[in-house]
Amino acid sequence: MSLPAIVDFAREGDDPKNYEALARDWFLAVADVEASTMLAGAGRDRDVNFVAGAAVAVLTRVATKPPDMTACQFGGDGAIAAVSPDCEAATREALAALAHWAKAEIDVPLRVGLVPVSALLDAGHEIRAALRDFGNGNVFGLFLGDGVMAADAWVKADAKWRIDPAPGELPGIEGLSCRWQPVPAARGRVLCVIVDPAPGETGRAALARLSAAFERIVPGMTAAPLGDGARLEPKGVPARRALQVEMRAQPRGKRLARLFAALGGMAILKFVHALGGKLGKIDTNLYRRTLAERSDYRKLAGGPRLVLDVTAAEADAIEAELAREENAGTIVYGTSRAASTTITCLVGDFLADRHIHFVDGDGLGFWRAAAILKGKRAKSLS
Repeated sequence: MSLPAIVDFAREGDDPKNYEALARDWFLAVADVEASTMLAGAGRDRDVNFVAGAAVAVLTRVATKPPDMTACQFGGDGAIAAVSPDCEAATREALAALAHWAKAEIDVPLRVGLVPVSALLDAGHEIRAALRDFGNGNVFGLFLGDGVMAADAWVKADAKWRIDPAPGELPGIEGLSCRWQPVPAARGRVLCVIVDPAPGETGRAALARLSAAFERIVPGMTAAPLGDGARLEPKGVPARRALQVEMRAQPRGKRLARLFAALGGMAILKFVHALGGKLGKIDTNLYRRTLAERSDYRKLAGGPRLVLDVTAAEADAIEAELAREENAGTIVYGTSRAASTTITCLVGDFLADRHIHFVDGDGLGFWRAAAILKGKRAKSLS
């Protein structure tokens, strides 16, 4: 199954016709950091983002066989991916290895699982997927339907869907890094938004209304948290903790070489940037622009998952629209506000222009928004 590509998210992202229903023999892979509250309280939000990015890096490599590309999405403190049936065994091994590595090397407990699409469909859930396509093989996943929310909940609630940690290979993780400093909001605050729609046509209609309302309040490109990339300033030397976690994604015998490569790469970026942005094959202006373009600040996993740079008035207006729909029973939502945006990078080949980037509000903005949403659901059930 080749998943459809969405190039213009603003025009195409909300339309179910642009998504493919996953076949019954497919699976949804789920990775979710446990103890996020404790880790955030200890100031380890970047570690959590890095582990979530590692899940995307590995699942992107193992969940579908080339030339097809899988739908895989970063969630701040976890990830979800569509898994083709002939990649089930490899994905199980990779998820087990991810959980083992996250705890052993980063001291971040990671819950992982694999849920058959057939089980989700039999339980009445819907799951559709597409690729947000930036060209040149740079993609991440988009999902419609309540199947992704159900799969995540099932893995958390029932051990039969989980996979136990075990040592193993982690293909794809070598391209992961988090060397950029958090990017301060340019327009006021960074607003993280998570929306879960009601099932069926009621939820779909609500998402369409919200999408139109958000675009009226602030166009998506205006609210891009990294702007056009011009505010991204190479610092030369990454933060010490960022280097430490990046080294732990490498085999022990290769860590020193990776350290020198990371320091050298950032120094070159800073040097070329100081020269005006271009030297030989290195074009830091192009890289900063495409980094901003390929950030996942607008995506869908059942409902919208957004990281927006907005004014206080725009944030209030967005939350008012969300509250109106929630009061009507069409959605449940959570939001959080942050001072800056964090970036986790997955770079396949810098010179070949192969890279995508995952953003979050600092202090685990996605997780804080999700916690509010989950609290509302728990209250409604009590």
